[in-house]
Amino acid sequence: MERSEPLAVLSCEEASCSSWGACGASKNLPTMTTESLEIDDGLYSRQRYVLGDTAMQKMAKSCVFLSGMGGLGVEIAKNLVLAGIKALTIHDTKKCQAWDLGTNFFLCEDDVVNERNRAEAVLHRVAELNPYVQVSSSSAPFDETTDLSFLEKYQCVVLTETKLTLQKKINNFCHSHCPPIKFISTDVHGIWSRLFCDFGDEFEVSDTTGEEPKEIFISNITQANPGIVTCLENHPHKLETGQFLTFREINGMAGLNGSVQQITVISPFSFSIGDTTELDPYLHGGIAVQVKTPKIFNFEPLESQIKHPKCLIADFSKPEAPLQIHVAMLALDQFQENYSRKPNIRCQQDSDELLKLTICISETLEEKPEVNADIVHWLSWTAQGFLPPLAAAVGGVASQEVLKAVTGKFSPLCQWLYLEAADTVESLGNLGHEEFLPRGDRYDAFRACIGNTLCQKLQNLNIFLVGCGAIGCEMLKNFALLGVGTGREKGMVTVTDPDLIEKSNLNRQFLFRPHHIQKPKSYTAAEATLKINPQLKIDAHLNKVCPATESTYSDEFYNKQDIVITALDNVEARRYVDSRCLANLRPLLDSGTMGTKGHTEIIVPQLTESYNSHRDPPEEEIPFCTLKSFPAAVEHTIQWARDKFESSFSHKPSLFNKFWQAYPSAEDVLQKIQNGQSLEGCFQVIKLLSRRPRMWSQCVELARLKFEKYFNHKALQLLHCFPLDTRLKDGSLFWQSPKRPPSPIKFDLNEPLHLSFLQNAAKLYATVYCIPFSEKDLSVDSLMDILSEVKIQEFKPSNKVVQTDETARKPDHVPVSSEDERNAVFQLEKALSSNKATKSDLQMAVLSFEKDDDSNGHIDFITAASNLRAKMYNIEPADRFKTKRIAGKIIPAIATSTAAVSGLVALEMIKVAGGYPFDAYKNCFLNLAIPIIVFTETSEVRKTEIRRSMELSQQWWCRESKCFMFL
Repeated sequence: MERSEPLAVLSCEEASCSSWGACGASKNLPTMTTESLEIDDGLYSRQRYVLGDTAMQKMAKSCVFLSGMGGLGVEIAKNLVLAGIKALTIHDTKKCQAWDLGTNFFLCEDDVVNERNRAEAVLHRVAELNPYVQVSSSSAPFDETTDLSFLEKYQCVVLTETKLTLQKKINNFCHSHCPPIKFISTDVHGIWSRLFCDFGDEFEVSDTTGEEPKEIFISNITQANPGIVTCLENHPHKLETGQFLTFREINGMAGLNGSVQQITVISPFSFSIGDTTELDPYLHGGIAVQVKTPKIFNFEPLESQIKHPKCLIADFSKPEAPLQIHVAMLALDQFQENYSRKPNIRCQQDSDELLKLTICISETLEEKPEVNADIVHWLSWTAQGFLPPLAAAVGGVASQEVLKAVTGKFSPLCQWLYLEAADTVESLGNLGHEEFLPRGDRYDAFRACIGNTLCQKLQNLNIFLVGCGAIGCEMLKNFALLGVGTGREKGMVTVTDPDLIEKSNLNRQFLFRPHHIQKPKSYTAAEATLKINPQLKIDAHLNKVCPATESTYSDEFYNKQDIVITALDNVEARRYVDSRCLANLRPLLDSGTMGTKGHTEIIVPQLTESYNSHRDPPEEEIPFCTLKSFPAAVEHTIQWARDKFESSFSHKPSLFNKFWQAYPSAEDVLQKIQNGQSLEGCFQVIKLLSRRPRMWSQCVELARLKFEKYFNHKALQLLHCFPLDTRLKDGSLFWQSPKRPPSPIKFDLNEPLHLSFLQNAAKLYATVYCIPFSEKDLSVDSLMDILSEVKIQEFKPSNKVVQTDETARKPDHVPVSSEDERNAVFQLEKALSSNKATKSDLQMAVLSFEKDDDSNGHIDFITAASNLRAKMYNIEPADRFKTKRIAGKIIPAIATSTAAVSGLVALEMIKVAGGYPFDAYKNCFLNLAIPIIVFTETSEVRKTEIRRSMELSQQWWCRESKCFMFL
């Protein structure tokens, strides 16, 4: 069978070269059936953990039409192409203007000078984000007279900068089509944004949340109607009433095994199911597994929803705001229809006219919302403007809705979302009209929203950006569009990141391209950012921000920064940066994402609580005895295999090398031991030296012996210590849920899992012992020849005590017996006499775990070892993909949530630059899968009054201990 090509490449087709699909950046690629498509895991690995392969497959067969290549349109185009849809047509009829340079990050001054069409100007730059996606452009007129039949080849239509009458016409066409063409319209008007979704009368979603199905260990089930299921002590089920579960491995009440039951939650540790009175009594064990069921969502057309909108509330302190913005924006649509323009900047006459229209339109809606004059006036005054961070935020949300539309994965927006940035203007004060007027430069659209004074403050900012991954790239884009760090005399962006670019980064970190792989992130991102805005002053470093670099990032350095922004995965690194910021009274903007989830947090010294003021609950550790002897879930076997990798191929080789660096002569070590000296680690090192393989066949032998030890003798030893009929003091069985009795595995080279373990373990041993091998050496025939000479000792039970206490921790040091000491002396003498303690023998190669290199055997070893252990304990195995995520501690990631979070951070940055009061700042939590977006007020720093008119902040920096003290 021929090997199929990567999914995204083979799913592309040539776009029609008619006026509705002028072909751009496309390739003549063969078409193949979907069954032969593969996903390029090197590129999409982090996103696959968010969407799953089924959704990725659907996405790779989907074509999207996107109209409007302004700042919002290009944000959506970027996110969709990074995600890997099949084809995207970008449409625009407008020509580039200087105004666009401050809103569209893919336009340059040459596009403005040559008055290029906006879609044609960005075509190549959008297409090069992902060579697997076919991107085409169109500049054809698009109005009420257009024949819409061309839209039938698209699965989703997205409209920006489109007047409402045309939106209604296109939406009616899409909604009535069979099957419905998914429809999304979205716009940014100054500091206000709107998003609308219509996916048809009945839209089926296969997975509403994207969360892993929960598994619950059962401790009891009553024989009653309804039956009450109780889960293990201290293990809350975290289920919701109405969810469905299936059961397995129940002893006694076996009739439940394989059945699906709808549950009603009784308490955090119990729930009820159906009638169990006719079933046999429950004895022990059992696992309940959540069953994902499809859900149907019903959408109404735009025309209907305008009159009785269903809105997602983002700020619960202003629950009435969405309806008030809804009616004001409908009035804006009517204003543009009446006057063929938007209201003029800060024009009171236009503002009054818009208010009259809003009042009239409010009366036509079913709920007749109260008109908010402040919303109407600010909408009128800023409608001609454009706030790039707001576009980044709503663009991220809109892009995720497109992916939902074409995949049926995650709950869609039903049906309106209004995001606004009114907080950015409410503290501006009474600035003059001229503050907001155009000045003929790239910042005019932004200036119309916040005024020239605040624009200049942003230009004069010194920003320290820590981390240049996905959020870091998005933040640099925001800086470039806002003009941060472009002041003539002041202003500088300093960015640092020690990492090099990897292929998997290209799926989210949009400033990087394939030819940048293995180049420094910070230098490459700085160069790319200057192409967005050549006026930017940027200083790129390769440093890790930690105590070791305090000389570089000293107090003096921090004192020069106006704002510090962290874009880091590492929690401890974020805490360190937070402590440095508070020590030097610098504002810190922190954010992060995990899949479709994201958060932002703003920390202003002496105003808000710091990052270190609160602690996330500690990560739940797997008990040592569970890992070593009593795994109950595949996560336990994966962690065990990961630990074996670290111990065998990293920790022990490292210990070996350090020892022989301290004691370069084996003769000297032998003499010291014989003289009674205690040399730390010497017994383990001598053991490694005495068993050192010197040829490939010995690596295979070592791997085979490890198989016997891990997957046969270990099981036999446990069953020797605890036979199957062992009972506890209370009379209950020892081997009951969550403990599983092991079954010894007999080695069989014809079993793929056994072969994989043998091959990869032998490869890794050969690597650490610097022994060459070839592909032929890995063949079954070669391995069989070697194994025919390997002698496997029969199992002999030992008297070692098996740890069963879940609170016990792994011992730091294993005690050495006198017999061990005598054996070590004998082994070292033997090695010296046989000339097997030479300088080359006293070195090993240390392996650093690398999850993204498929050729190194690291993940393959862990997958094989984990699944063999899972089989030994009758645990459901995990495929290589899941094993890689858990063993590699991979954080699922997607460009949509990254873009949204970075936009929200940039909005808070504007407020900090303006010196806004405490109540202007907002933290945010979002989950685009559900979807939910929640803005909350920041927590005020705690203060203690020490006497009248004098307060002490309850956090202060202790320079001697270099930490914060909380009073």
